[in-house]
Amino acid sequence: MIPIGFGPQVCADLVAGATREWLLTDGLGGYAMGTVSGLRTRRYHALLVVAGDVPASRHVGLVSLDPVVTLPSGAPVRLATHEWASGAIEPKGHELLERFDLTDGLPRWRWRIGDVVIERELAMVHGRPAIAVVHRLLSGGPIRLALEALCTWRDAHGERYADGPPPRVIPTADGAVVEQAYRLAGPGWAPTGQWWRGAHHREEAARGLASEEDIWYAGRFGGTLDSPGDTVEVLAWAGDLDDRPAPAGEVVTAARERHWKVIAAATPADPVDATLALAADAFVVRTSAGPDVVAGYPWFGAWSRDTMTSYEGLFLATGRAEEGRELLRAYAGTLSRGMLANTADTGSVEYNTCDATMWFLHAVDRHVTVTGDTDLAAELLPALREVVDAHLAGTRYGIRVDPADGLLTQGAPGAALTWMDARVYGVPVTPRAGKPVEVNALWVNGLAAIMELAARTGGDPGAAPSVHARALDSFRARYPAPAGWLYDVLDGPGGNDMSLRPNQLLAWSLPRAPLEPDPGALRAIGAALMTPLGPRSLAADSPGFTGRHRGTPAQRDAAYHQGTVWPWTIGPYADACRSAGWRISELFTGIESHLPEFGLASVSETADGYAPHAATGCPFQGWSVAEALRARRF
Repeated sequence: MIPIGFGPQVCADLVAGATREWLLTDGLGGYAMGTVSGLRTRRYHALLVVAGDVPASRHVGLVSLDPVVTLPSGAPVRLATHEWASGAIEPKGHELLERFDLTDGLPRWRWRIGDVVIERELAMVHGRPAIAVVHRLLSGGPIRLALEALCTWRDAHGERYADGPPPRVIPTADGAVVEQAYRLAGPGWAPTGQWWRGAHHREEAARGLASEEDIWYAGRFGGTLDSPGDTVEVLAWAGDLDDRPAPAGEVVTAARERHWKVIAAATPADPVDATLALAADAFVVRTSAGPDVVAGYPWFGAWSRDTMTSYEGLFLATGRAEEGRELLRAYAGTLSRGMLANTADTGSVEYNTCDATMWFLHAVDRHVTVTGDTDLAAELLPALREVVDAHLAGTRYGIRVDPADGLLTQGAPGAALTWMDARVYGVPVTPRAGKPVEVNALWVNGLAAIMELAARTGGDPGAAPSVHARALDSFRARYPAPAGWLYDVLDGPGGNDMSLRPNQLLAWSLPRAPLEPDPGALRAIGAALMTPLGPRSLAADSPGFTGRHRGTPAQRDAAYHQGTVWPWTIGPYADACRSAGWRISELFTGIESHLPEFGLASVSETADGYAPHAATGCPFQGWSVAEALRARRF
């Protein structure tokens, strides 16, 4: 893995340290998350965030464990860092940080107070909602260490305030149970019970959202560290509260060993490869329905479009083919009227995309091609034929094959069915009604995939061959535009849309793409769209271009696909360039340099269209990681 570590010049600077975030996940959709400096800048930052029945229905539990050191002189030193509604930063424990490291995927801090050095390590238990916190004396002493447990129990997207009842805290022999939802255990528990009012989250304020909450100081753990090597260990867990996890030190060791096994299974070619392989692990989760994919942390759940777009990078590039097989079979079971279900972050199931099903065809094809799993191909082939038949007959939201040219058309009032699906006050920003270029590239690719899967298994391809021939001819004849690149949408309400966007890259990058790469078009795309983190979603000289993905929810959504950079699209760009015979060895330098900059050891959801292309959106995004990993390797 690439080394990621920072000294006091970053750790003690809240601008630098508090904008670099770490993440630990539990394999269920829950997580722990925070910043290098220790400042909680988001409502989502906590040591124990617990997933519900679906990954998106998360609750924040243990907010923090604030270390307070009592020196041999009797002087107390607070090592936590908080920001308050008044604007005050108090305490300022970040000023005593001499080092932060992300070691083997686990965050570690070291504070220095004269000759006293205290280390903190965190790890989660994979497969259950549990966090282990280990504080260790490295030098100096003896000292007394208290750990103040700040607690809540609330929806991860909300807040809790002191004008309501405090969390119910029931003492146990070695800690407490909070709201019958999670348990704390460690040495020297002393209950307190006090609201800490007005905790401020600067990132939520910057995003135009509620930015303050009140936190319940439930009590404190404590112990004496007499000599270097002594520890104070605390556990917090949800689920079966009587099933205590292993001791915290063992949890840390087990997590480190598991991370190296995850990396080894991916057979990485270099340290960046290893880093991305471990980053990918965060997004693969197991629910009661089987394996699934979290689209991004900290606020997304599972979305079928993201899952299928990410499939090859998250599963096939990381040695998870068996898990992937299970996932594909489960998703196939959600097909209805030829459409793949899209599990919304509310936990409900919706059928509201025109492209997720096309990505599903691609994912099945790649799985069978890479693994040779003809049994899966034979099992799913009837469902894939039904997808074609349903699109020929017409399905929801006007999604259907146009009999005039064999291409897919789509659109309905108020709907945004492609991946460019942002809305402002319910109105789609980029509705793209008609025949989007990437949807039809995926359609042609998917039809060819069905034909290949049928040939591999001796099965019936159904209508795919005849539909493919018609759609391929029409794609080649109709999408090239006078500007020298491809139309973004054909036959829309306003005619053909020639906006320069990265969507057309799929017409050249897919394994069964409808077109051979066009060097002139690729040069135009590279010149107008490429940034260090990948292509912009719209050329800067286009009407409606917005170069800053900042501000209120409405402002951010208006910019979401109107110039904002999407790192996942670097994958199709790399494939298209590679198919054109171009060298791509330098293409990923910006992504590689980004790994220690924002979401540590991961790739962000988005970035500003304007230089310096500061990262935005989720700091940890599944398809951004997946496509960088896949495209670098294959």
